[in-house]
Amino acid sequence: MSNHGVVQTIGLKPVKGLVFRHSVAYNRMPFTKIVTERLALRPLAASDAQKIFEYRSRPEVSRYQSWGIESRDEIQSQIESLALTEPGLPGAWYQIGIVLQFSSELIGDCGFHVLETEPRQVEFGISLAPKYQCHGYAAEALRALLNYLFVDLSKHRVFVSVDPRNLRSIKLMQRVGMRNEAHFIRSLWFKGDWVDDMIFAMLASDWRAGALAVE
Repeated sequence: MSNHGVVQTIGLKPVKGLVFRHSVAYNRMPFTKIVTERLALRPLAASDAQKIFEYRSRPEVSRYQSWGIESRDEIQSQIESLALTEPGLPGAWYQIGIVLQFSSELIGDCGFHVLETEPRQVEFGISLAPKYQCHGYAAEALRALLNYLFVDLSKHRVFVSVDPRNLRSIKLMQRVGMRNEAHFIRSLWFKGDWVDDMIFAMLASDWRAGALAVE
């Protein structure tokens, strides 16, 4: 499933019947709440479906995303399916809610997808409701997600697909220190047209070096 566009996110897609065939083991760790200066990243609840539906229905959120406008009931069903999915399970997307610490209000979601063919690598996506963009929340949440992937799940490389027209997403990836590894020309069939695709990525060694620099 493509996550083309980012800062608006990947779809919540239940995955059934996965068979893990790779020799590399993955960390079987339940996801617990991550707290940052202003935010908390927590498991999604069925009660979040209405809020997610509201901001995913906004054209400025869905413009660069491959998923269609889902109904509230579809989103709720997909959230409920996450209870049966382990974070880090190769081949499955795992979605997390982003909430304000002081009010517990859901302002967005982020998710990650461990590659089934190479479970040491992870694709991710993040979205925010429009009213909460341009306040540094996306960068704060993304740094927390990256730390979780590199430190808690011990991943080697994380990457994201970004539509070159999505300038806010590009700036966000640069802000958190991700490297632009590729710009493919008209390589992706997207909403009835061939479009460019940019890949941003980071290695665990990059993340550790950045953490040491801050210390």
